[in-house]
Amino acid sequence: MSDTFADAWSGPAAPDSLPVPARYRGVWMRTLLETPDLRDDTMFVRWLQLGRWHADLRIPAAARATGSALPLLECSQAQLALLATQQGFAGFTQVTRGEMGEVCTWHRVVDYQPPRPAVDAGVMVFEGPDCVIETGIHGVYREVWQRLQNSTEPLMALAEPERLDGLSSARIFIAGKYLMRVRPSQSTGPHFEISFGVVDAGRWHIQQSTIPEFEGQRILFSVIRSGIAEATVVVGCSSTGWDILEWT
Repeated sequence: MSDTFADAWSGPAAPDSLPVPARYRGVWMRTLLETPDLRDDTMFVRWLQLGRWHADLRIPAAARATGSALPLLECSQAQLALLATQQGFAGFTQVTRGEMGEVCTWHRVVDYQPPRPAVDAGVMVFEGPDCVIETGIHGVYREVWQRLQNSTEPLMALAEPERLDGLSSARIFIAGKYLMRVRPSQSTGPHFEISFGVVDAGRWHIQQSTIPEFEGQRILFSVIRSGIAEATVVVGCSSTGWDILEWT
């Protein structure tokens, strides 16, 4: 499978709305999912929310059950099938008022899984500044989200310039000490990268990734604003100019 393809990020434009309220911004950990036939508190779920952009990563415990840290080329069909249960996406967030209350809609520009038949939206009720309950609109579910400390500033979204090797450009989303990198592939599947971790002492420690062999890596990282719309980003041994999509 070739990874040479049209820009995966040329999907839906940002909705014509104000940035999301400050109470939504930061990194949220899902602590509980309840549906009519499921109760789950084991899946690794992180939702990183900026003023407009969001990125989301969801890794079931079963996807790391056996030998999943192998390079993708060395994974068995059974291991690849487990990786295919992972989820993640990135795009724009819109908050509106509806009959049921405050509604959060996540407009997905790129998605690890095939496109959804229904809009991703939920009614949001804050039980405190760092706890929000999401109730499904187009599905029957309830999710409990807890905001992580040290995740509300700075907030940045950065776009990698077009690559010469044919791979999709990446996006980096930063909320406080947390960083998520999203690099789509030509189709849904194991080469679609969404990696989440913590930046500390000039290195990005990848905690979880849709590409498990990346987990545990500590990569040299820094970002310095070099202009109104550009920043110099160091990732590992690469130092290039990235476009600024958001900078708070």
